Amino acid sequence: QVQLVESGGGLVQPGESLRLSCAASGSIISVVKMGWYRQAPGKERELVAAATSSGDTIYADSVKGRFTISRDNFKKTVYLQMENLKPEDLAVYYCHADIVTPYGLGSPEEYWGQGTQVTVSL
Repeated sequence: QVQLVESGGGLVQPGESLRLSCAASGSIISVVKMGWYRQAPGKERELVAAATSSGDTIYADSVKGRFTISRDNFKKTVYLQMENLKPEDLAVYYCHADIVTPYGLGSPEEYWGQGTQVTVSL
């Protein structure tokens, strides 16, 4: 019904950059919120950044000034531009969205992407 397709993960050295993309498709009435979570080895999943359809954004303190989230509402796509990557950014990054569908009685439901690996290493 709803699918989140991610791309852009990979292996980089410290100080380099990556750009993650996530596109939502399926039976969608509206995408209320889209964002990114990450889960490092042995750690709990945490919010990295999120954006509403009206343009409001939030960031984890650890990525402020380095990461930028943006949305293309027409394409139903969210991006995460990651600059000056650090070893502590190594994690599986998951796209997340709150989406209103014809089957949800008007309330948003949560959807997750499959996750994409970001490795920061020499």
